[in-house]
Amino acid sequence: MRPQPLLIFDCDGVLIDSEMIGCRVEAAYLTELGIAVSTEELVERYLGISTAVMVADLEARYGGSLPGLPQDFADTLRQRVATAFETELRPMPGIEALLQALPHPRCVASSSSPERLRHSLRLTGLLARFDPHIFSATQVACGKPAPDLFLFAAQRMQAAPEACVVIEDSLPGVQAACAAGMRVIGFTGGSHCRPDHAERLRAAGAETMCGDLRALPGLL
Repeated sequence: MRPQPLLIFDCDGVLIDSEMIGCRVEAAYLTELGIAVSTEELVERYLGISTAVMVADLEARYGGSLPGLPQDFADTLRQRVATAFETELRPMPGIEALLQALPHPRCVASSSSPERLRHSLRLTGLLARFDPHIFSATQVACGKPAPDLFLFAAQRMQAAPEACVVIEDSLPGVQAACAAGMRVIGFTGGSHCRPDHAERLRAAGAETMCGDLRALPGLL
């Protein structure tokens, strides 16, 4: 029999329904600092990438007109998101039953910081399902859409890239998994997903779509 593939889960927008919360908080803070961006723009442009990459892109777009960000920008943003998560964050429907039933080895590979990852998973009761196999883009040179994070996770889990299946909801995440030589299942069940989300993930390289995590075993 073939060994069970390694399942690599993105966190935000896959395990937890967090993207709209996080983008709303980010938009409010950036607007407060004089950078007028909407929640919708953040979802459209920065979904699935790290805060550092988002800030670098904002600086490139705005150039000299970008107001100076405070030195504690990332820490303040992290604290504000964590506060919102305390009351609003929920696990993705079906994820708890799925993880209980799946026999596959699994891990998390996310653009979020290690602190945010563990906080989010603890709040939603999912930490014990993955700990200690939780990997962050802060551990590699380049985050998504580069393949570094997924290759790092596979190496740490002692799995070949071709033996991995990535479950991703973002375009950069799908691109990263494809660049790593891994099979990708595009997830479209988050509250941030628009009607054309499946089409966009497929165009980025996802071979199969999943709108409900309870359907995932049949896709594996």
